[in-house]
Amino acid sequence: MSGLNNDKSNKPMPLEGVKVVEYGVFHAGPGASAILGDLGAEVIKIENGVGDPERYWTTLGGLDVSKPDGESIWFEISNRNKKGIQLDIKKEKGLEILYSLVKEADIFMTNLRKSTKKKLKIDYEAIYRINPKIIHANVSGFGPEGPFSDHGAFDPLGQSRSGMMYTTGGEEPTLINLGILDQSTAIAASHGIITALYNRERRGVGQEIHVSLYSAALWVMYANMVILGGLSIEPNLNWSRSKNSPLRNRFCCKDGKWIMGTHHPEEKYWPVFCEITGQPDILSDPRFKDNASRIANCPELVEIFDKVFASRTQEEWMKIFQENGMMFSPVYRNVDVLNDEQALVNDYLVDFEHPLLGKMKIPGYPIHFSENSAGIQKSAPTLGEHTDLVLSQMGFTDEEIRKFREDEVIP
Repeated sequence: MSGLNNDKSNKPMPLEGVKVVEYGVFHAGPGASAILGDLGAEVIKIENGVGDPERYWTTLGGLDVSKPDGESIWFEISNRNKKGIQLDIKKEKGLEILYSLVKEADIFMTNLRKSTKKKLKIDYEAIYRINPKIIHANVSGFGPEGPFSDHGAFDPLGQSRSGMMYTTGGEEPTLINLGILDQSTAIAASHGIITALYNRERRGVGQEIHVSLYSAALWVMYANMVILGGLSIEPNLNWSRSKNSPLRNRFCCKDGKWIMGTHHPEEKYWPVFCEITGQPDILSDPRFKDNASRIANCPELVEIFDKVFASRTQEEWMKIFQENGMMFSPVYRNVDVLNDEQALVNDYLVDFEHPLLGKMKIPGYPIHFSENSAGIQKSAPTLGEHTDLVLSQMGFTDEEIRKFREDEVIP
């Protein structure tokens, strides 16, 4: 059975009573439903006989991401909080069962191609006839219109078409890992769904919403696109330490660990920075007298502070900067974050007991509510785990469920 997170707050979850039916695969769409589940929605995931292909995606860039049962941990990421049922909607009775679920649902989520949705009779027009107040949520690769509207896509294709792969500033395009755009798209989709729910509360109407990997990528790169559009400047900068002020730069400390600073406006912080790093003479050096001079002589300045930072450990520097109100942060690897007090005390990482993986730390819900609780409720379902439970809750008898199996409507 699925592992449960024991929430001791006893606060209601904001989307309690909201019902989601999902017929989707991989992450960008199902990830949105998982977020709604974090907020308390009931999510019923429908899979066909073989299941969501993400279950079996166990190799990524040379990494083996399989769980002890042989399935991929990616499926956990995309499908936490859900009840899972198997249903062949290509069969008439299977489609009838889906429609029965949709009739009582608030949201229908799918990320299949436009032509596939129409063929399976789960496009907006078909679902609207069953439930006019439904929020029909769609996730695609490149949007609902245009020559690529029926083109399949994954995270890397959204990154590639949007220009995101050049945001690291390298000569060659670089993929930003792992699943960054998939997750951004899932967040955008959940945002759209909740907005549509609010609109329905106010105006009483359902609607179709559409989010794509492409649209989410451009939204994430809002600043890049505005700078390009408004100033005709290609903003894909290569982050060069020699081109950035010591107040907006990273330095390697005595222990080989790095530290990063970002300060604006720089003139306010520059005198304090020089004093507490033991470099007061720099304040009177004509090469560095003002911000324009420091930019012109940035490589020399960074070289000076490379030596300064190499004189103390990361922890020693962080203590100095915190005591003096300077905005520096340690540069952590993912493994360091698991023990970061700041993440733990804010529940940005929480303990979770997984039925196969045991006790583990996972991201908590990133938003704090004063009157609600939010976060993971249970692990992803095994294939078809809740089929009989959901069907019986719909009013089907044991005999009817047995007949569904005989007719291969359910496995």
